[in-house]
Amino acid sequence: MEIYETEEEQLDAVKRWWKENGQSTIIGFGLGIAIIFGWNYWQDHKREQAAQASDLYVQLVKAIETDKKDGIDALAERIKSEYPKTEYAVYSQLLLAKLKVQEGDIPTAKTILKAVSASSNKELSNVANLRLVRLMLATGEYEQGLELINNVDPATSASFSGNYDELVGDLYVALDRLDQARSSYQKALESGYKSPLLQIKIDDLTAPEKVAVQNTESGK
Repeated sequence: MEIYETEEEQLDAVKRWWKENGQSTIIGFGLGIAIIFGWNYWQDHKREQAAQASDLYVQLVKAIETDKKDGIDALAERIKSEYPKTEYAVYSQLLLAKLKVQEGDIPTAKTILKAVSASSNKELSNVANLRLVRLMLATGEYEQGLELINNVDPATSASFSGNYDELVGDLYVALDRLDQARSSYQKALESGYKSPLLQIKIDDLTAPEKVAVQNTESGK
């Protein structure tokens, strides 16, 4: 009799629990299934978007290689507008900016690079910043280049610090602020940054000092 009552109590407890929690359990289960299917759908959608953007990017590269100028801007704009959340949207803009530089259209290249520098992809954003500063250096916008670098967030540009330091040195050389240029080059060198011209730049700044010292000593 005791077992019977215990089993009946257990059954009643289950019934009460189900009455109180059954609906929320079903809803929770349904939501779980929906989340799983929704996540899988989203991942499939992202892969499909990336694949389509990749195909267009290949077409863009081929158009540039074959010098089909009429289709280049249109393809780059299509990738940017139809697949803005893919990395190919940024790649295509970087490629377009490079092409504009080769064509001598520096203002358009700068506009494109400024837009790319605002990308959520911090690596490509820094690539755009570096290219933009190099254009500023080439067009005599030295102070503007220094200001741009100064405004770069160190937390998102640590892996590019050597690139920036070398560029700062180049800008200081252009401004004839040679002591600051030497310090920037040295900072880049000490950070472990590898550049085939960095040591040459340092030596070029040091050479006049050596000549001056030698002339002073020979005049004694």
